[in-house]
Amino acid sequence: MTRKAVKGSVIADLLTENPINDYEALNIEFPDEDINEISTKTEGQIGMWKMYFDGAVNLSSNGIGAVLVSSDGKHFSIVVKLRFECANNVAEYEACVSSLQAAVEMKVKKLDVYGDSALIIYQVKRELQTKDPKLIPYQKYLLEMISKFEEISFTHLGRDKNQFVDALATLAIMTQMEED
Repeated sequence: MTRKAVKGSVIADLLTENPINDYEALNIEFPDEDINEISTKTEGQIGMWKMYFDGAVNLSSNGIGAVLVSSDGKHFSIVVKLRFECANNVAEYEACVSSLQAAVEMKVKKLDVYGDSALIIYQVKRELQTKDPKLIPYQKYLLEMISKFEEISFTHLGRDKNQFVDALATLAIMTQMEED
C-alpha cells in the first residue's frame, strides 16, 4: 500500500471507531410554494452519460460510492453501506453493478464507465480472466448488465482521479444505521 492509502485508511478507521453519538441532523424546511412540477423523467438521456464507481473496505464495515453524470451535467450520487463482510474486489464489483442497475432504472442508454479497479475494468474488457470463484458470478452478472445499454465503455482511472467516489464509499462505511 502507498503511504497516502495508509494515512487515508487510518483516518477513516479513526472516524469509524469514534462516531459522534449525540449527532442530530439539521432540520431545514424547504418551502414548496415555488415548485412548479415534480417529474420522474430524467432529462438529457439522449447524450452520453458518465459513471464513476468505487468500493471501500475497512476493519469495521464495507461501502460503495458512485456518481452518475447526465449528458447535461446533472450529478446523481449513490452511496450504500454493505451489510456483509467482503474483500475489496467484491466491494468494487458491488459498486459497479449497483451503479449500472441505477443507470438502467434511469433509462440511460449510452454510458462511459470509470473506475480505479483495474481488475474489474480489464475483466469486463475480457483482457483478464476471473479465477476467483467469488467473483465469477459478479463478472457474469456485470456482462448481462452491459447488454442493456446501446453503447457502453469502460476506462481505468488512477486513484487520484477517483477521489470523490472514494470519499462517498468511505462515508458509507462511517454511517451508523439502525436495523429498522
